Amino acid sequence: MMTTAEKKEPRQLLFSNQDLRRLIAPLIVEQILAVTVGMVDTMMVSSAGEAATSGVSLVDMINNLIINVFAAVSTGGAVVSSQFLGQRNRKKACEAADQLLLITALIALAVMALAILLRRPLLNVIYHGIAPDVMTNALVYLVISALSYPFLAVYNSCAALFRSMGNSRISMQVSIVMNVVNVIGDYCFIFLFHWGVAGAALASLIGRMTACVILFIRLRNPKLEICVGSEKLAWNHRMIRTILHIGIPSGIENSIFQLGRVLVVSMIAMFGTVQIAANAVANNLDAMGVLPGLAMNLAMITVIGQCVGARDFDQAEYYAKKMLKITYLINGLCCLAVLITMPLTMKLYGLSPETLRLAAVLVLIHDGCAILLWPASFTLPNVLRAANDVKFPMVVSILSMIICRLGFSFVLAVGLKWGAAGVWIAMAADWMVRAMFFVSRYRSGKWKGFYRG
Repeated sequence: MMTTAEKKEPRQLLFSNQDLRRLIAPLIVEQILAVTVGMVDTMMVSSAGEAATSGVSLVDMINNLIINVFAAVSTGGAVVSSQFLGQRNRKKACEAADQLLLITALIALAVMALAILLRRPLLNVIYHGIAPDVMTNALVYLVISALSYPFLAVYNSCAALFRSMGNSRISMQVSIVMNVVNVIGDYCFIFLFHWGVAGAALASLIGRMTACVILFIRLRNPKLEICVGSEKLAWNHRMIRTILHIGIPSGIENSIFQLGRVLVVSMIAMFGTVQIAANAVANNLDAMGVLPGLAMNLAMITVIGQCVGARDFDQAEYYAKKMLKITYLINGLCCLAVLITMPLTMKLYGLSPETLRLAAVLVLIHDGCAILLWPASFTLPNVLRAANDVKFPMVVSILSMIICRLGFSFVLAVGLKWGAAGVWIAMAADWMVRAMFFVSRYRSGKWKGFYRG
């Protein structure tokens, strides 16, 4: 007769509670660091003037789109490597790592070349009619940013591989080094040398180069579960196809998501500066509420990927439920903290009372709904991806973005003239639809039939 504990918890767990803490805690620190350093970065660039700030912000939207593509390919490699580790097949895991670095470097070099060669037509198509001084700054920032793409892509892949081994501490440490180098570079190049946007971009380039070199050297250690460069590198069509099979749908999904965000902001821009400013403030504050959830998304890939590779779907379900509960707990606490401290944080912004009131409403919509819906909408689908069920979350996410977030935004914001509040209500509707489909997919168990390893 099995006890209640034996029924709920599978034997010979792949990850102890201590293993999970070692994996998740550094990821949370890394996410917080990325946001806070990004805010400092923006403040320093703003000292170079409005044209410089505008040029950097416009190019950063393109950079974010490209970074999401690199991250998606890295996720594909992390899933494949985690699955091989679950099989206890170290040789194949190392081979997958080599192929991941090869394909990400080639993709990044191609994107870099296109971005530099087509820089002016690209900016003209996306941002037609911007002021000449803004365009000049954007062109400079785009060229130097593009030079960093290969280093950033390889860095992301190396960090993903360390996470596949359950070691996120190293990527956190290197992320700290990268961001410190970036901030110091910003200070020197912008305030001391007065190089403006060129200095800001150069600081980012040096920071990314440093991080890439450190992680790549660390990953060549033959004592690691996954190491690179242990054998002669050769093109493995089958392995690369497997990586891209997971990475491409995620890349398409992330790209459409970023594009959708750009489009809804364009709707908000129709209602004037108060709405735009309130939306910007709300975006800064609500991001803090879901930072732990973003870390859990990365951790879920590693844990579920190894369970699936071991063909232990009991453990996959056990960890999926356990990690989803943790996500709900820490996400809920962070969102509540944002809401409780909002009267204080709003005072940090020197904006009109009307703008701050609207920003408070937007944060309330976001974080209030995020407590209930965000983990099921964004963390749970990583269980499916880690089991190679990648097309379903891609299709659901794209259709929900188009129908709910964009369609409802137009109806509520433009049609009913609710402005930014209508856009954020439509966002909550998008989350609700995603959550219903992903919970249904998970409970059906269909995701278990996609792994062929």
